[in-house]
Amino acid sequence: MTLPLLPGNSFNRNMGKEKFHKSQHWGFCNNVMMLVSEEKPGIGGDLLPGQKIKPKNTVFPKGDGADVPSWVAFDKQVLSFDAYLEDEVPDKRQENYRIRYYKIYFYLEDDTIQVNEPEVINSGIPQGTSIRRHRIPLPPPDDDQFYNVYHFNINVDIVFYGRTFKIYDCDKFTKNFLKKIGIKLNPPIPRPVDPYMKMRRETLEFVDPFRPYQYFDTMKRYLQYDGKVLRFFCLWDDSSSLFGDRREFVLHYFLSDGSIEIREFLPLNSGRDAMSSFLRRSKVPKYGPPGIFQPGQITDRAVLNVYGGLSEWRADGYLLDKYQLGKVEQEFYTDRDLTIGATINVWGRKVLLCDCDEFTKSYYKTKYGIDNFTAIPCKPPPLPKIERKYPPYTGFGSEEDSFRSCVGLKPTPHRRNFKKFMELDSYGNISNILRYFGKLITDKCADVDRMFVIAFYLSDDTLSVFEPIERNSGNAGGMFLKRSRVKKPGQEVFKSEFSEYIKAEELYVGATVNVNGYLFLLLNADEYTLKYMEDNPDKFPYSNLELAVQKLQQEKSKLREITQVFSAADPNHTKVVPYNTFREILMSITMGQLIDQELITIARYYRVPENTDPEITCLFSRAHEKFKKNMFENFDMFIYNCVYEDREKKGVLPTKDIKRMCKSSRLPLSEDLLDNLLSRFEDEEHQINYKLFFSLLNWRMNPAPELQSPPYLKETCEDVWVGMPSPIPVKYIRYLDFLKDVYGIEENYS
Repeated sequence: MTLPLLPGNSFNRNMGKEKFHKSQHWGFCNNVMMLVSEEKPGIGGDLLPGQKIKPKNTVFPKGDGADVPSWVAFDKQVLSFDAYLEDEVPDKRQENYRIRYYKIYFYLEDDTIQVNEPEVINSGIPQGTSIRRHRIPLPPPDDDQFYNVYHFNINVDIVFYGRTFKIYDCDKFTKNFLKKIGIKLNPPIPRPVDPYMKMRRETLEFVDPFRPYQYFDTMKRYLQYDGKVLRFFCLWDDSSSLFGDRREFVLHYFLSDGSIEIREFLPLNSGRDAMSSFLRRSKVPKYGPPGIFQPGQITDRAVLNVYGGLSEWRADGYLLDKYQLGKVEQEFYTDRDLTIGATINVWGRKVLLCDCDEFTKSYYKTKYGIDNFTAIPCKPPPLPKIERKYPPYTGFGSEEDSFRSCVGLKPTPHRRNFKKFMELDSYGNISNILRYFGKLITDKCADVDRMFVIAFYLSDDTLSVFEPIERNSGNAGGMFLKRSRVKKPGQEVFKSEFSEYIKAEELYVGATVNVNGYLFLLLNADEYTLKYMEDNPDKFPYSNLELAVQKLQQEKSKLREITQVFSAADPNHTKVVPYNTFREILMSITMGQLIDQELITIARYYRVPENTDPEITCLFSRAHEKFKKNMFENFDMFIYNCVYEDREKKGVLPTKDIKRMCKSSRLPLSEDLLDNLLSRFEDEEHQINYKLFFSLLNWRMNPAPELQSPPYLKETCEDVWVGMPSPIPVKYIRYLDFLKDVYGIEENYS
């Protein structure tokens, strides 16, 4: 028993429903209210009783896999069918019907169809897109449905808006797709031939016009190759004739019209007039001068007569010779005849093509597939070089001055190597001067203990010798040899060749240098010289650590003896030995094969670093001395500026701000000295107590003790090495690290 439809006894059918809108069926068309559509649903999109809605999606099955929309799954996938249509022609007696061919495209993403007709030249029929892309309904009585993929097959008829299309074939993709969805394809049928087009082809094949139209497509070639020119480098050897010589040309072949232009390359002082054009632009015949011909014989067209003015409607014209009886056949050079190594006839002159440019190579490689472009030398063989002899050195001035007086009538000064001078001249802290401490080698007892400073200037390869002044030594000291280039011994004085001079590569610790007959033994060098030699091991092989270690590795057979000697030299196991002990051990191991420069290089690499950091008192003394020389006293300004910068009133500021303030106020301190002072007052957070720092710098309020000169400082002049060098380059050497790197000995070898 069913419940009566009373309030509370029935279910609410609108429960969960959110759409209650009603479709609008009425609208305005030409300002007239009328029924727009009868297929719209009822309230909320529900169908009315007995209403059917046409499907909007394809009937193609979704298939297996991810459920993606059709416009994603079938994007850019189109089925292509070949079809034809029999079009009746009732108004012509030459043909009753005409066959027209079409391409039917079916888009799988939305079941739209497009029909295109390929264009045929001179058909007289509008062709192209016959039916634009959209969904096409089926013919009546199923006009409420649309075509889908299952309606298409080979050898079937398709009706589009009353026109019947016969499908006779499809492409490979369409066949594979239809087979995969289960459609059995019919075999393709041959495409029928249009009877009218067949009749036209047969008629044109047997038509032989009495006055044929001669078509010369010169404009197409001009537009395609305008501005494109082939360039060849060629040679005309006319040396066999009287007063003839070898002449170099540049041949230009213009692709737009096949003409050739030749320009002559005139070298300097050739004695010829400055006329670069050797052959004006024209076509060049292959077989020399053609002779004398009547006007109109050598032409592309043979003209019989010219007519005009016969009637008002007839334009002026001309008659062509069908058989071209009077035409003279003549061949001209084309791009096919121009290749490297070919000889062309330029009006009786044999011109050899020797080379071409890159555009010409790419043109022949693209058009003719030529890859071999081996050039032929155009230059004549060089004349035998006559060795020029110069007179020997006269003895006046330098050798360069004597040489320059023999080069030309007007003597010119010798040019220095200005580039080398600018690169290796002294600037800033880089001196580019190699200084060595040497001892004079002599048999005279009074000169045995004389020491000298030898300076070599890299900018111009000059050398100077200075003797430090020592009191009560019996020697005056001072400049021993002024700055000049020093010749190597054993050379002839009066000769035509330049003399050889001492170079920087010949100077090293342990070397003997002959300076104008005086022998100097180089005992040591300053820090800059040793570092420069180690940075340039290609020029100074004795400062190459790897080469020095290789000599020591050759003595690996004495490994046990080496370990015992170093153990005996270090009884307290400090892992370091003095330099003199290290030197004696290595010299005894290698039997004197190592020179002093190699020993110094090894010792400097394994040296124990020394604490060269000056004391705070010494730093303030140096700073106060700078302030006194420059009369700098405005320290209160720094404190006022720091208080202004210290917005939080902490009494400290970052180190970088203090340094920026000092440099902007031009504090007369070098950057190294300022960095050392700031590092002494810097805390863990890289901040400085500015009041304490600038109060200590105030030499008026807090004077520091005066800076004392070292006891070993000697009198100086312009070339003196300030401070006598230490007899040893380093104090202590880490011999255990040396044994590990050279011989692979472990730490617990003892």
